[in-house]
Amino acid sequence: MATPLEELVDSTWVETLAPQRAHLGNVDSFLNREKSAGRPWLPDREDVFRAFTLPMDRVKVVIIGQDPYPTPGHAVGLSFSVGSGVAPPRSLINIYRELAADMGCPQPHSGDLSDWADQGVLLLNRVLTVGSGRSGSHRGQGWEQFTEAAVQGLAHLTPRPPVFILWGKDAQSCRKLLGDAPAIESAHPSPLSAHRGFFGSRPFSRANEILQQRDQVPIRWCVQ
Repeated sequence: MATPLEELVDSTWVETLAPQRAHLGNVDSFLNREKSAGRPWLPDREDVFRAFTLPMDRVKVVIIGQDPYPTPGHAVGLSFSVGSGVAPPRSLINIYRELAADMGCPQPHSGDLSDWADQGVLLLNRVLTVGSGRSGSHRGQGWEQFTEAAVQGLAHLTPRPPVFILWGKDAQSCRKLLGDAPAIESAHPSPLSAHRGFFGSRPFSRANEILQQRDQVPIRWCVQ
């Protein structure tokens, strides 16, 4: 992670994220210690900042999750997404269930959400790395300050900020940063909480309604 920030993210993010270099340094030291101690972490180093390859000024919707999937082979640097050909994890299965109920989408064949990112959906986790098999293990190491800076920068974009979709308490901790930016909040799609308000929350159609009210092109949410 010693690579300069300018080489890790799209150039449109640099001004917003540059003040977080100290936090990135702390994270980098932590990740190196984890590696030296024989504790592998996810996703692959080249995918950690993948969400930030989407130009900041193209972001229309932000979906905020907790931290990457802790199962090897699942985390790809986009919240809730897995690679092509990888079976969807349980949280993503629940997202697809709500997607079918909300938008009438057929059951997807893939867990790859990169088409959402290509349309301007920032798939952002609050914490960008996780110990293999150890969900939540990289909290409190500096990622939160880094992603809060990204969220705050997006919330103050002119002429209009993106629509924020906040799933679960970790994501909703960003609510205080959003100002007047539109936010859609519900329980997390995890099997432990999806029945406590995620199902039936209609986040996809509600986000599109806001985009259409702004004369923006809605997101094609159905996944192939």
